[in-house]
Amino acid sequence: MKLWLVRHAQPLIAPGVCYGATDVAADDQATQQAAHALAQMLPKDVSVISSPLQRCGRLANCLQELRPDLAYKIDTRLSEMDFGCWEGQRWDAIPQADYDGWMADFAGHRFGGEMSVFEFMQRVVSAWDEAQCAGCDVAWITHAGVIRAATLIAQGARRVQQAAQWPRDAPAFGRWCELKA
Repeated sequence: MKLWLVRHAQPLIAPGVCYGATDVAADDQATQQAAHALAQMLPKDVSVISSPLQRCGRLANCLQELRPDLAYKIDTRLSEMDFGCWEGQRWDAIPQADYDGWMADFAGHRFGGEMSVFEFMQRVVSAWDEAQCAGCDVAWITHAGVIRAATLIAQGARRVQQAAQWPRDAPAFGRWCELKA
């Protein structure tokens, strides 16, 4: 199975703001450009699954308009991590003590009070396992955090204990990477 991990286009939010689970729109022109590039690249019969957040859903809709053969499904497991009370706040305004608590217990700490990395990883593992069982090529229209988690899963890591294990790289907005699962 081949898995394309597609990141939504540039969100319409100020740089430096924490917006994980916040449902913000993406730049429409950049979304259209990403959809055109995807429509040309994705093969026939690929299963397309999208995060329910509008920055991903809009890209899935644009792709389907260009390629009606690529109907998509929504899967909440492909949503970005929820940073709780830090959603919508500037990253540099978050108290250092909160970062320190997260780094001390990267897997279990609920940064922002809402979700731990362990819970987030288990959600993505569940979607990954389901995709593998389906046995067909899949494209996920999703977020940087999900893409980083899937990259770890592809390498055999289903849990992360320390922040140093978390991948730093993800595709740019409106771009993708491919994994063999």
